[in-house]
Amino acid sequence: MSEPAKRPPATQVRLLVSDIDGTLVLPDKSLTPAALEAGKKLDAAGIGLTLVSSRPARGMLVLVKALNLKIPFAAFNGGSIVSPDGKLVSAKRLSADAATKAIDLFKARGVMVWAFADDNWYLTDDSSPYVQRERHTVSFDPTVVADFDAVIDRVDKLVGVSDNPDLLAAVEDEAQSLLNGLANARRSQTYYLDVTNPEADKGHAVRALCETVGVPATATAVIGDQANDMAMFAVAGLSIAMGQGTDQVKAAADFITGANTEDGFAKAVDNVILPRAPGQTRP
Repeated sequence: MSEPAKRPPATQVRLLVSDIDGTLVLPDKSLTPAALEAGKKLDAAGIGLTLVSSRPARGMLVLVKALNLKIPFAAFNGGSIVSPDGKLVSAKRLSADAATKAIDLFKARGVMVWAFADDNWYLTDDSSPYVQRERHTVSFDPTVVADFDAVIDRVDKLVGVSDNPDLLAAVEDEAQSLLNGLANARRSQTYYLDVTNPEADKGHAVRALCETVGVPATATAVIGDQANDMAMFAVAGLSIAMGQGTDQVKAAADFITGANTEDGFAKAVDNVILPRAPGQTRP
């Protein structure tokens, strides 16, 4: 049986939803001058710009401010919708049952556990080099705890952390089976396995953001680089994959831009999004 034909990409774009890590920022987590300029161009063209990420909201605000975003953004892969001033609009958290099962699985497989809850980052061991990496990414320090019992009923996101990609891939499969219907379990990076509310994926995030700002998904473009970005590719009117993305991600996108180290975000804005701005006529 042949694959169903892709729907044609949107001819007009009123909203761009961008992933952050691997897409909007460089590997050192900084914004390039071209990316900042691209944000200004979108605003001038009447195209809204917002962000969706597995990061906590606190870890996104520095970029929200740098880009002068004017509309809500999505943290925890869409689990939280947050206004530009950092106020929580809505949240979909893990159930205590799902959180407990995921934590027990991670511990049994020798995978480090992080929990994000109450706008804080909790862990039981801060000796891993990944802790410093995450501290740099989110711009705040973790809180070391003996266990996660005090926040088990209000966890926004759990992260399984390992420097063994094969192990984490196997745990991802196991977690998806164990948590089927209770939570999403997807890697946001090779070394991070995110566990979130079953309605906290980037597809749900795009739908929620579209509803919040009053723009249909058919007039919304999305851009990303990881497998967890494919959920938003499936619901948006136009999708763009970063040049360093996997073959699977690229195959799911309407367009492919340069890598994040090559100002791929800015190039996508110039070459794909701005020609589809409201009022522009495409041949």
